[in-house]
Amino acid sequence: MTFKEFNLDPRLLAAVARAGYTTPTPIQAAAIPSALDGNDLIGTAQTGTGKTAAFVLPILHKLLTGTRGRTRALILSPTRELAEQTNETIHLLKAGTNLRS
Repeated sequence: MTFKEFNLDPRLLAAVARAGYTTPTPIQAAAIPSALDGNDLIGTAQTGTGKTAAFVLPILHKLLTGTRGRTRALILSPTRELAEQTNETIHLLKAGTNLRS
């Protein structure tokens, strides 16, 4: 499986490649298609398995269309450190888009 199979926006695929992601991890392969379909999900996996990208990529994909100029997504984190890590991943994967975080 490749990230291209998710039919993500080409700008996101370019950012994924620049980030060095080559093939989706198991959590990404399971979560991304379901999230893109608009389903709720809960995923658990060990640290370093790509959980953040698994939920950030579908969010960014959906944010690339639709009304702009207002808050359209909210990600809650239990700690400031995790919030910053999530923000870093968002900035890495939104490169090449005009999305803000």
